[in-house]
Amino acid sequence: MWMKPRRIKQQTGRYSRVDGIPYELPINSRASPALMAAFTLDAREAAALLPGNEVHPLRLRGNKAVLLVTVIDYRDTDIGPYIEFSVAIACTHGPRPAPPLLPLLFQKHYGLGQYVVDLPVSTEISVKGGKGIWGMPKHQANLDFRIGDRTVSSQYDKDGQLAVRIEIDRPGRAWLPLRASGANYCQFRGMLMKSFIYFRGKFAFRLGKKASARLTLGEHPRVQPLKKLGISSRPFFVGFLPASSGELDDHFESWFLSYPELPASQPEGLESVVGLGLSQKWLPPPSAGAMQPALPPGAAEEEPEPSEPRRPEAGADAGVGAHT
Repeated sequence: MWMKPRRIKQQTGRYSRVDGIPYELPINSRASPALMAAFTLDAREAAALLPGNEVHPLRLRGNKAVLLVTVIDYRDTDIGPYIEFSVAIACTHGPRPAPPLLPLLFQKHYGLGQYVVDLPVSTEISVKGGKGIWGMPKHQANLDFRIGDRTVSSQYDKDGQLAVRIEIDRPGRAWLPLRASGANYCQFRGMLMKSFIYFRGKFAFRLGKKASARLTLGEHPRVQPLKKLGISSRPFFVGFLPASSGELDDHFESWFLSYPELPASQPEGLESVVGLGLSQKWLPPPSAGAMQPALPPGAAEEEPEPSEPRRPEAGADAGVGAHT
C-alpha cells in the first residue's frame, strides 16, 4: 500500500483551474458509498486486451487473472454528485509479466494497479476532467446505485441498451477501518497514463465461498470484449463501504504506448473532450433489460449517514464545482 504523499497535504486550501474546471485542492470526495467485487478471468485473454507491451495481468495462479468491478456513488464532491462505474483488470507495470501473487506483497516494485477497461459516469464535467486530464476512459451513461437491506447494486445503460449490472449480497456490518491507495492505468492519446487515488472508510467484505454477487454483461458494443475473458460466474471477493472518503492525486505519469509496427488507426485524442462543457446534469436512470428490481412497498433506500446530501434527480443541474 502506498502512503498518501506529503505534497497533497501541503497543497490543501490552494486553487487551480485546468481546462476550464475550477479545483480546490486536494481533489477529494466525502461520505460516498462504494461497492466492490472481484472475479477470476483468463489471463491470456486479458493480456490480449491490454495495450502496448508494459502492462500485464496480475496472475493469481496458473492462467487466472482478476476482473475488478468498483462502483462509487460520489455524493459530496466539488463538482457535485455523480456515480462512477469502473470495470478493470488487475495489472502490473514493467518490461515483463510479474510472478503470480508476489506483486501483492511488493506493490510499488511491480507497479501494481488496475487497467481500467470501461468507466461510465453520470455527468459531463466528470468526463471532461477525468478523461481530458488523467486520461481515464470516462463517458456519460445512465447509472444508478441502490442500497437495500440485503443487497447493493448498480446498473449501467448506454444508448438505451444494458451494458453492465452488478449486484452484491451485503457482506455484513462495515467494521474494518480501511486506509488504502491504488493506481489506475488507462490509455488515451496513444499513451499509457497512471493516476493515484487514496481512500478511507469502514469496510465490510467477504472472501472465497462466502462472497456472493451477480454480474450481468449486456449487448452494448462497448462491453462485448469482456465476454471473451472467461469471467467466473461467482466472485472470490466482495466489499462495501457505506461512506468512503478519498483524494485523487493531481500528479500523474504517462508513457508512449509502443507496438511492433506503427498503428494504422489514430487513437482517441483531445478532440473527444475539448468541446465538452461543465454540466452536472444526469441522464435518466437505467431502464434496459435485467434492470434493478423495485424495492418492496414502503421500503426506503438506505442512506450512509443522515447528514449526507441526496443525489440530484436525473436531469438536475447543481452548478459548477471541481472533481474528476
